[in-house]
Amino acid sequence: MAMALAEAGARAVYCVDLPKQPGEEWAKVRAYLARMEGLAGEGRLEYVSTDVRDQEAMWKVGEMIGDREGRMDACIAAAGVLKTHTNCLEYPAKQFQDVMDVNVNGVLFTAQAAGRQMDRFGNGGSIILIASMSGSITNKDHAWVSYNTSKSAVLQMTRSMACELGPKRIRVNSLSPGHIYTNMTAAYLDTQPHLLEKWASLNPMGRIGRPDELRGVVTWLASDASSFCTGSDILVSGGHHAW
Repeated sequence: MAMALAEAGARAVYCVDLPKQPGEEWAKVRAYLARMEGLAGEGRLEYVSTDVRDQEAMWKVGEMIGDREGRMDACIAAAGVLKTHTNCLEYPAKQFQDVMDVNVNGVLFTAQAAGRQMDRFGNGGSIILIASMSGSITNKDHAWVSYNTSKSAVLQMTRSMACELGPKRIRVNSLSPGHIYTNMTAAYLDTQPHLLEKWASLNPMGRIGRPDELRGVVTWLASDASSFCTGSDILVSGGHHAW
């Protein structure tokens, strides 16, 4: 997603994550962008280590970006965790809270950090909250009550913030991916190869998605091409809901 926005012409893209140093994937993206004509130069892709669960820290990150860039145009709140299968009747309070702290609180704090800067500069903006199809359906045979609940919360957060911030020309939409082969899902699927085939069979396209297949929707939502779209949830699920 960061690469797509940079390719589309974003002056600077800040990636906020928990590790103190960026991972190999981030380094490869930065190297790729540095080779692109017109995009080379220091600061095109920035990395900031911060815990999204810390509201005050996230607001400070937003202020730092605003002070440095003099504006804030778009934000993607994508932090999320998924815990192992756990019976809903036995689900431990601590494990449930851990998921909610990242998937709900972290998404809100990220959106706040960006929205406060958009309001500060008065230029409007676009906030994109990464939800999941699991916010509006329940994954068959998967005991993920915390994850599903957290993603439903993101859908309602989107609508609530969109209604509050619309008068400020700050748009808020959510993106609900279906089964996508990411680092997070790979850690789960690679230990149970039979699930890859099962997940692929659950949508009309007969496969799971790739992260790059979210690029177009994210770029559209972040840009003025979607200037009359707010409070919406965009499904990218290979038709999972259409059965």
